[in-house]
Amino acid sequence: NAPPVLQPRRKQSETSCLGSFSFPRQPPKMVTPVRKLKIVKKRTKHSNRFQSDMLHRLSSSWRKPRGIDNRCRRRFSGQIVMPTIGFRSNNKTRFMLPDGLRKFVVNNVADLEVLLMHNRTFAAEIAHNVSAKQRKVIVERAQQLNVKVTNGNSRVRAEESQ
Repeated sequence: NAPPVLQPRRKQSETSCLGSFSFPRQPPKMVTPVRKLKIVKKRTKHSNRFQSDMLHRLSSSWRKPRGIDNRCRRRFSGQIVMPTIGFRSNNKTRFMLPDGLRKFVVNNVADLEVLLMHNRTFAAEIAHNVSAKQRKVIVERAQQLNVKVTNGNSRVRAEESQ
């Protein structure tokens, strides 16, 4: 039986309203997702529109072929593969960023407050039309709420040295 170790008395300013109990003062840790799942993409190749490589007037963005004789629609062998529902990702990992969080577009500080309880599920992404001045305010508030901002460094100018 070792004698109890005496702790030095704390000043009144160091103690909280809970008596002698006080929270440790540590810098906030980086946000980690609630659960990190392995993201498996069944297909990462982009589906190009049928014959868009032959005709300049056709853009490469996918359109379903609807012709009665179309060999792509009829799924002949050797033709390009049409995208189907089977290429879809797992619902649990769909729209997930590589760090395990999902994007949430933020236009102002009020939108950021929504993520207060969901900071381990969603990461804030500042909308493209937000000004540099407003971005700075949003990034500061996100640090207070411990919310990750995916594009926090955009439109930031280096402070001019005086």
